[in-house]
Amino acid sequence: MTIYPRLVEQRVADAMLDTRVVMIVGPRQSGKTTLAKKMANAEMEYFTLDNATTLDAAQQDPVGFVRGMDRAIIDEIQRAPELLLAIKESVDTDQRPGRFLLTGSANLMTLPRVADSLAGRMEVVRLLPLAQSEIRTSGSSFLLDAFRNEARAGDSIVADDLMAAVLAGGYPEALGRKTWSRKQDWYVDYIQAIVQRDVRDVAQIEQIAQMPRLLRILAEHSGQLVNYSGIGAAIGMNHITTQKYVGIFESLFLARTLQPWFSNKLKRLTKTPKIHFLDSGLLAALRDLSLDRLRAERGQFGPLLETFVFAEILKLASGGEERFEFSHFRDKQQNEVDIVIEDRRGRVVGIEVKAAASVSNSDFSGLRILADECGERFVSGIVLYDHQKVIPFGERLSAVPISALWH
Repeated sequence: MTIYPRLVEQRVADAMLDTRVVMIVGPRQSGKTTLAKKMANAEMEYFTLDNATTLDAAQQDPVGFVRGMDRAIIDEIQRAPELLLAIKESVDTDQRPGRFLLTGSANLMTLPRVADSLAGRMEVVRLLPLAQSEIRTSGSSFLLDAFRNEARAGDSIVADDLMAAVLAGGYPEALGRKTWSRKQDWYVDYIQAIVQRDVRDVAQIEQIAQMPRLLRILAEHSGQLVNYSGIGAAIGMNHITTQKYVGIFESLFLARTLQPWFSNKLKRLTKTPKIHFLDSGLLAALRDLSLDRLRAERGQFGPLLETFVFAEILKLASGGEERFEFSHFRDKQQNEVDIVIEDRRGRVVGIEVKAAASVSNSDFSGLRILADECGERFVSGIVLYDHQKVIPFGERLSAVPISALWH
C-alpha cells in the first residue's frame, strides 16, 4: 500500500510537542490511522474502537480504560465519546504534551459537552481524502500565490486527463483500484458501511434506511444553493428532517455547506448556503458518472469539477499555517463567485471554476462585483479553467489552469 505524504503532517507534529491531546478528524478511509501511526511516538500504545472487545471495555469503564495509559493512540474515538471526559481527567493530572493522539470519523466538536471538556487541552487537525499535490508529491503554493496576486501554470493536465483525476477522487483505497468500475464498487460499499456503522454513532435516526437514497439525491444538488424542502421531497422527507440528516452527513465529513459571503453595504445578496461534497470520486459514483459519460454529456462535468476544486482548496488550507474563512458570493442578478476565501487580515480572493478550455470577459462579472465591494481588501480574482496558460483579464484578475492547485 502506498504511503502518501500528507499536508497536515507538520501541524500534527507541532501539536504533539505542545498540546496534551491531538485529534485527527476526517472521513473514514481518508488515511487518519496511517498518519497517526506515522506521527506517533514510538512508546505510544495503539487501541482501535472498531475492535468489539476494546469498544466494550471503553464504554463499560472509561476511567478504568484510560487509567494507567502513559501515551496512547485511540482510533475512532466517536464510537465511545464518554472516553473524552476520562482523558480530560488524565491530562489534567499529567500535563505533558503529546499524551493522546486520537482519530475520529465524526466531528465530535459539534457536541457541546465534548468541546467544553477538552477546551484548551486539545488541538483538532482535519484530514480529508488525498489532495492532488499529495498524490503527485508535488507540493502546492496555490493559496500563497493567490494572496500575492501571482499565478503559475506548472505542468498542466487537461481534457480527459483532468476528468480522470476528478473522477478518481482522493480516497487511497479507491485510488488503488485499476478500473473505474472497480472504483465505483468501492464507493458503493463505502457508503453502505458509513450508513450502517457511523451514522448510528453520531445520531438517533428514525429513517436510517432512507440515508443512502438521501445521499444520492443530495449528490444531484452538489454545488447548488441548498433547498431542503426540494431535496427531501423526492423521498417524502420534510425540510426539518432533511436539514437534520444533511447535518449528519456534514458531521461525517461527506459534505459541507458553504455559507454566503456577507456585506453590510451590498444588500442584494443571496443569503442561502450552497452544498458541496468533499470528494469528487464519491460524488461521481453517487451520480453514476464515468469518463465516457462525461465526454458525451460535458455539462455534467461542471458541478463535479467545482466540488473537486472546493475540496482541493480546503485540503491546501488545512496544511498551512494561515487560517481562512470560506464562503460563496451570489447576488439577486445571478452574478456569482464559486468560492470566496478570506484570511485573518480580511484580505479576499475570489475563485470561479469553469469546466471549459476557454474563458471570456463575462466569466469575471461576479469577481468584478466582489472586487468593487471589497475595495483594497480584494487581492485577486481567479477563473480556474481547463487549459495550460495563465491569461490576465485586467487588474487583479486572471484565468489560471486548474492544475495550478498542485504546483
